Amino acid sequence: MEKLFRIGETREENEFPTIVMFLKIERLLSENQHFVLIEKIQQNNYEVEDSYLYFYLIWKTLSGNKTIDVSRALEKFYDNPSERLNYMQKIVSGNHALIKADLIETEDASFFNDIEIKLTDKSYRFLNECNLKLFTARKWDNVIHPSEIPARKLIFNDVEKQQLLMLQNLLDEDNLLSVQNRLSGKGLPQGVTVLLYGEPGTGKTETVKQLAKETDRQIMKVEISKSKSMWFGQSEKLIKRIFTDYKTFAKECPQAPILLFNEADAIISKRRDIGSSNVAQTENAIQNIILEELENFEGILIATTNLANNLDSAFERRFLFKIKFRKPDDSIKAQIWKSKLPQLSLSECSLLAGDFNFSGGQIENILRKSEIHEIIHGVTITFKQIIDFCKEETLNNKRVQIGFSKQ
Repeated sequence: MEKLFRIGETREENEFPTIVMFLKIERLLSENQHFVLIEKIQQNNYEVEDSYLYFYLIWKTLSGNKTIDVSRALEKFYDNPSERLNYMQKIVSGNHALIKADLIETEDASFFNDIEIKLTDKSYRFLNECNLKLFTARKWDNVIHPSEIPARKLIFNDVEKQQLLMLQNLLDEDNLLSVQNRLSGKGLPQGVTVLLYGEPGTGKTETVKQLAKETDRQIMKVEISKSKSMWFGQSEKLIKRIFTDYKTFAKECPQAPILLFNEADAIISKRRDIGSSNVAQTENAIQNIILEELENFEGILIATTNLANNLDSAFERRFLFKIKFRKPDDSIKAQIWKSKLPQLSLSECSLLAGDFNFSGGQIENILRKSEIHEIIHGVTITFKQIIDFCKEETLNNKRVQIGFSKQ
């Protein structure tokens, strides 16, 4: 396959014309019929250019590329632009032999010359049968496994607690399958789409992790801000690929994984006037792709955001559940303090809860500072030092009075 690939590389350097390249490919294939893969492909009597495209895609996939740009690849095949155009048209229209055989598939693109192709699941199975075992597993860098998530006790106000308990029960596999079967029978969408919104540090992302751990589901985590490409037109591709990757990954999982859009503010905010800039056009195109995907989504998607007030109305109905994370009241904050620093008395926890308007994330910062202090200095932290840490956390020099004031 590497030799086949090199033939295309050499032809692009104009060392010989297309017709000579195909003759070289035919000769190389005929000389290697003893390989099972080549033998089986040749049995299908594909045109030489179709066989070559398939081997080219296999080699690129083997080299770590999930997709290839068709326009770029065809520059290696054809020295004549019109031949490249005609061949690409076969792919775009779905009339290509490999597409009809379900061995390759296209990824949607905004422009005709922006089409990408990749191997299908059928191809992966076929390659395994031909003893190319390198294709049995695919590494997913953005996946969190439930076994990797430390169990943590999260404390919420009663309203959030009831909503999250219902969501956890829904994500129980037996319950989810029953619900999806009933929805399917009534012609309703089967996907579970959830928006967790509220102030920073209130536990939205950690809640998703604990839900995944409790229901034994894997998380495919997407940092939306990192998916916004600096190159115009690439962001739409990246967003589309998120959903196609999720569908592929879901087939490998024993039960549906969670697709987590973390800090999704950038893609669910109100759409901008398309005449304002190219950036606005790109962001609107991204939103349209997501809206379309959510319309037919069949998995589990959870998005977190700190800016729900700026939510575009088109997204409101796409999220089946919308759960607001409020800053904890004093009684809940006291419980959080006690869970983080159990050595504190109940009265000390209540005092801290009343005098510092901290989120759960900020309280955890105090815990981390306390642990570091004890390791560095080798002494147990005092309540006064905890108060000092709290004052530092507020990022201002206002005096916080602890205890009773004189009237």
